[in-house]
Amino acid sequence: MKHAEGDPDQLKTKFWKALADSPFLFLQLDGDSSTAVPMSPQLDKDANSSIWFFTHDHSDFAKLGSATATFESKGHDIFARFNGTLVKEHSRERFDQFWSNFVEAWYEGGKNDPHIVFLRMDLGNAEIWDGDLGLLTTAKMALGKTVIDDAQEQHVNKVDI
Repeated sequence: MKHAEGDPDQLKTKFWKALADSPFLFLQLDGDSSTAVPMSPQLDKDANSSIWFFTHDHSDFAKLGSATATFESKGHDIFARFNGTLVKEHSRERFDQFWSNFVEAWYEGGKNDPHIVFLRMDLGNAEIWDGDLGLLTTAKMALGKTVIDDAQEQHVNKVDI
């Protein structure tokens, strides 16, 4: 079986755009699948090696450490799994940058709620799949033809994001 990989830069660009257009991803602390929950990532278009999250001090994520996120775009055309490390973010400027009415709705005390924990996920490696296999590949699937090589061309394994 031929192993071909997609264009890493193209898929990373498509991933970041899809993540910016979607309000959720699934996040879990490594080694504890019971912590997996949907979270709303906060993105900065100029910072492509970190994402941010607001959470509560009673959340498992307040424990910090290694975490893995999984993502599926709204149109199901990008899928990704990526890892990183959760750390407390201390930048008030960054906090204010991401604060919104949507975030405030989760905190009774607003910006001054004593239970807010502001996290930064420093990103490591990612595996990204492009779900847009195209008309030809879809036709092959409908006819029961093998599409493994076509699918592998739409996949990037272990890229830095």
